[in-house]
Amino acid sequence: MPVPKKSEGFQGQRSIVLPRKIVTEFNNSHTVASGLYITDIGYYPKAKYHYRQRTHGSDQHILIYCLEGKGKVQVQKNSYDLQPGSFIVIPAGAAHSYASAEDDSWTIYWIHFTGSLSKKMVETVRQKFNGYSSRVAFKQKRLDLFDDMYACLERGYGNDNLSYANMCLHHYISTFLYDDQFNLAEKVHADDPVELSISYMQQHIAKSLSLEAIAKSVNFSASHYSALFRKKTGFAPIEYFNHLKIQLACQYLHFTELRVKEIADKLGIEDPYYFSRLFTKLMGMSPNQYRSSKQ
Repeated sequence: MPVPKKSEGFQGQRSIVLPRKIVTEFNNSHTVASGLYITDIGYYPKAKYHYRQRTHGSDQHILIYCLEGKGKVQVQKNSYDLQPGSFIVIPAGAAHSYASAEDDSWTIYWIHFTGSLSKKMVETVRQKFNGYSSRVAFKQKRLDLFDDMYACLERGYGNDNLSYANMCLHHYISTFLYDDQFNLAEKVHADDPVELSISYMQQHIAKSLSLEAIAKSVNFSASHYSALFRKKTGFAPIEYFNHLKIQLACQYLHFTELRVKEIADKLGIEDPYYFSRLFTKLMGMSPNQYRSSKQ
């Protein structure tokens, strides 16, 4: 029988596809972080039968880091074997395919990225390694940096979140370019009321929260909290909360067979038609179209 190849659907997998509207707006913002930015990010553990082929390439550059297992990557006429510690950068527009080994499934971290500096970054990789692939020593701090980017984007698309994650992308790619020099700076955590309220939103993602309830969670008045939140993130609190809901909706559509109404219920949205309108407004396509695009 033929091998059941899969592009996704692996136990424990995580991925975020940023809304293209958000990506476009960030690209046009001309901030210090807009020259190199993430469009998609994910982690596939023990991805048995993982396979992807793009005959016309991708609109973005792709960085794949193999933590465990083995796999093969074909970029145009060049073939690469990926093993633990191996990574590869696939240039945008280059026809390619990649597959996990059937007898030793790989665990990979991957990022799609673009921006005005991205082509130069990819060319730097090619020049340094005389190709697009090499190996690095295992360092937990590299995985922590990836988790930083993922967790930051998972908390929504506020200006600070996007800027931090995308500036981390420079650092993340540099850990592959300059493995010997890699040293992740110590992280600092603060009891920030906006961050605490975002945690509150995530903990209550299945509910319909009012502005007053969210503000009360950090002991602020609604007006004071709303002004503080908008100043830090660039969004109104409820709009931001809806972004988090739609982000989770994307994962349900991507990785489950739940119906649209069931997903709306899980997100605390009673009206599935309102949910569909909200999803379409942010993602630029309906929930069903989004699901079809991922199949």
